Amino acid sequence: MSGKKDFMSEVYFHDKTFYSKDFTENQPTKGVYENCIFSNCNFNSCDFSGFQFIDCEFYECDLSLIRTEKTAFRDIKFKECKLLGVRFDTCNEFGLAFSFENCNLSHASFFKTKIKKTIFRDSQLQETDFSDCDITSAVFDRCNLSRAQFERTNLAKADFRTSFNYSINPELNRMKKAKFSLSGLPGLLEKYDIHIEN
Repeated sequence: MSGKKDFMSEVYFHDKTFYSKDFTENQPTKGVYENCIFSNCNFNSCDFSGFQFIDCEFYECDLSLIRTEKTAFRDIKFKECKLLGVRFDTCNEFGLAFSFENCNLSHASFFKTKIKKTIFRDSQLQETDFSDCDITSAVFDRCNLSRAQFERTNLAKADFRTSFNYSINPELNRMKKAKFSLSGLPGLLEKYDIHIEN
């Protein structure tokens, strides 16, 4: 089934594919998108406020600086997407869940979000804000975390073993059973001004 129908007073899209669409001049239709695929679409600076995305996939899309006031992202896959400066902290908290592969999330904000078990793979997370965030059991696989912010963050059981350039203060974060590689040790000791040599 594809197309759209009235769904709780909103436009409803199901099993629909959007390919190579440029929404920068004509904003996407506000509504509920379920099990939809967005491929090579340009959403730069679009207003997603109040949209609902459920079990959707975004491939090679530019979502930089989208507005996300009360936006619902439930079980969303982002792959090879640009999400520069996206405010995930303003999204609808209910069911918030996504994964990222080969994405650029630099300058994005996850401030105070609860995103347990989130997978970040081969992604740029430079200057991304994870302050007051619950990322219990999250996986950071081969990610660049240069100048990413971790303060009062719950990092319990999170896996950083293959990621790099992070600086995390163990005194300001919950880190029980978090996983790090030996090569990442300097990123945990930076505040102590300790010099580590091979």
